[in-house]
Amino acid sequence: MHTHIILTSIKIDLPSNEDIRNSFIKRGFQSVGTCATKTPINSKGDCHVYSLPYLFDDFLFLSNCFQGGQFNKVRMLMMLDRYPFEEKLFKIISEDFPFLQKLIILNLKEQQNDQHRSPTLIRFNHLFKLNLINANKGYVKQFLSQRKTSLPCLTNLKIRYSTLTSVTNHFTNDKTRLNCTKIKSLYACGVTVRSKNFDSYFPSL
Repeated sequence: MHTHIILTSIKIDLPSNEDIRNSFIKRGFQSVGTCATKTPINSKGDCHVYSLPYLFDDFLFLSNCFQGGQFNKVRMLMMLDRYPFEEKLFKIISEDFPFLQKLIILNLKEQQNDQHRSPTLIRFNHLFKLNLINANKGYVKQFLSQRKTSLPCLTNLKIRYSTLTSVTNHFTNDKTRLNCTKIKSLYACGVTVRSKNFDSYFPSL
């Protein structure tokens, strides 16, 4: 269950994770996971409530308030937040969603932490479909760079062509080449004329 709250003319205190969890426990629901976040500046709040163990294939609207847990059955994850996703969260997701196959990132906010200094390689061993059309360029760098993210099964990519050319330096950047070599389906939003190095960068298309 996902709830989105926007307060305009009234002022109320949004419940905490513990408050929400206790309200379900009082009604006889013991195994419940909650994830609540609120933004004091614009009076917005989001709340996720799910049963444990989590039995669904899809997990929608995951945000920075995610507190972790084992989601072995989840195959598709959609991430959405008004604040940037940092590398630490992707590391947690790679461990807590070990069989993830499809990932959608909806976040245009620039990452704050310096991704270039982290030596940690994040592995998504089963991810084959990645949608970055509505993602900041930083996430494209995060996932296409072989030094940051291992994507051995990636075959389907959705992305803005302008972002793709920027991150790959017009398809000459060797750091992002490996994660592109196995892609068989590429939806490049806004493409006009392909760069001369495009075909060699995506040999599996």
